[in-house]
Amino acid sequence: MSTADQLSAAFSALADPTRRAIVARLARGEATVTELAKPFAISQPAISRHLKVLERAGLISRGRDAQSRPCRLEVRRLKEATEWMNRYRAHWEASFDRLDNLLTDMKQEKTHANGK
Repeated sequence: MSTADQLSAAFSALADPTRRAIVARLARGEATVTELAKPFAISQPAISRHLKVLERAGLISRGRDAQSRPCRLEVRRLKEATEWMNRYRAHWEASFDRLDNLLTDMKQEKTHANGK
């Protein structure tokens, strides 16, 4: 899967609020499907479907521990998505800084023009 496809899969998976909540929970440490399903008013099979989406996107992995399959966050894929967003964040922050400077200059010019 290409990097662009991986990013698309990650962003698509994170578009759902339930999946974002699951990722937030896994950021605190491994959890079983039962533990992940607890705070939600949806069935365990529905949680399992959300987990499959997150797993296909490379955001989580599932291990084997006797009878349970603990889920864990895969930080690498989140890091790739964050790095992609940060490249654009830097661009927009610079653009907003330039706009702030322009508006400050315009305000000062208006103040000087009205004061004379």
